[in-house]
Amino acid sequence: MARTISRSTRRQDILTYVVLILLAFFCVAPIIWTFLTSIKLSEDIVTDRIVYFPTRFTFDHYVKIWTQSDYPTLVWNSLVVTATTVAICLIAGTVASYSFSRFHFRGRTQLMLGYLVIRMFPAVLMIIPLFIVMRNIGLLDSKAGLALAYTSFLLPLFVWMMKGFFDAAPKELESAARIDGCTRLEAMWRIVIPIARNGLVATAVFVAIAAWNEFLFALMLTTSQGARTWPVGLQLMVGEFQLPWGMLAAGGMISIVPVIVLFAIVQRAMVAGITAGAVKG
Repeated sequence: MARTISRSTRRQDILTYVVLILLAFFCVAPIIWTFLTSIKLSEDIVTDRIVYFPTRFTFDHYVKIWTQSDYPTLVWNSLVVTATTVAICLIAGTVASYSFSRFHFRGRTQLMLGYLVIRMFPAVLMIIPLFIVMRNIGLLDSKAGLALAYTSFLLPLFVWMMKGFFDAAPKELESAARIDGCTRLEAMWRIVIPIARNGLVATAVFVAIAAWNEFLFALMLTTSQGARTWPVGLQLMVGEFQLPWGMLAAGGMISIVPVIVLFAIVQRAMVAGITAGAVKG
């Protein structure tokens, strides 16, 4: 009986490892292929026979896209828009989610449902209203206007996620701080936010990645290089009679670097925030 259980356990372990390896390959393979494409010579990219592993390497595509195009400006625009979006969500979203978590007021449930409904609507339905609003207030084709547009559909996600983390924070410590003379904001800043810090980091990273990779709003709400982001810039490199695969692959690899750096900096806090509440007891 013990041998049968041991064999069954081994089979399950082998199957688990096989599934994990296949999933890892499925996630990593596109990145590896993009990198290999970015270092291939142009004549080795578009051929009658696919060159999986190039024997000749070049970094000309990286040099060209960084020096012979507006890609550095596009990356900078994306950084500014992403940082602005995250800052707005951190300030407004933290206060809003704390209010939803701690206060019971008229219309609270309806507002939360409204946030949820906003997330259910396709983003394309918000393009025309946002375009009209941005044009009327003079923020069309600007980094500030683009950051506000991103906030319109990322702030509800931030509030919903952070409300769950604030709900998990013990209210007894907050009440004790209030008894000791802290105001509501001081108790939130000194007690609740440090407890929910990992969740705050994880939520901010999700918002940052969504803003960094957003394409539709950036395409429709910008018309010049002064406000365009890197996804739009790469898409506009595709012409009617040309398709610079090498430069596109190089641009894609460059765009991954800020995300990798961000994950490297906040990895521990983000993993702790994602898994918060997963184990009870």
